[in-house]
Amino acid sequence: MEFIRVGDKLVSKDKLTRTVERILALRAAGSSQQEVAHKVGVDRTFISRLEALAEVRKGGSLAIIGFPLANKDELLRIAEENGVDYTFMMTDDQRWKFIHSLTGVELLNELMELITKLRYFDVVIMVGSDMRIRLAEALLGDKVVGVQLGESPIENDVYFPPERLRELILSVKGGEK
Repeated sequence: MEFIRVGDKLVSKDKLTRTVERILALRAAGSSQQEVAHKVGVDRTFISRLEALAEVRKGGSLAIIGFPLANKDELLRIAEENGVDYTFMMTDDQRWKFIHSLTGVELLNELMELITKLRYFDVVIMVGSDMRIRLAEALLGDKVVGVQLGESPIENDVYFPPERLRELILSVKGGEK
């Protein structure tokens, strides 16, 4: 069990996670915010704020970034079939060739251009390591939906289930194609 000291309080991260998971499960099962608040013992406004904190806006423009992906071509096809506006996916080998083909200044310029481009999308799905997801969230804010392939550094291609990507795209886009 992991604890965090907050002032004179000792907070259990496990208990917090279980409580949030229970709240979301009850809401997903159809309970109202008021019903969940009563069952869990919190204010209804807490439930509302919790949902707003993690809400992913449906619809709008969508970009997907992902690496290192073993089945990149298959995932690109899924993205295209489902109306994704922009994709940037690479295998591990492609990632290293990209990095080594540029000087430091060229690489920095490419990354700045990519970040600028991504800021125009409503939602950016980032498929990668925990560290890359945190970096994307720091640069792009709450528009990032992170899908973790593993802990950094990931040194080999990772297979990402195409149906999982399709479901994620459809859920973010609100079922539209």
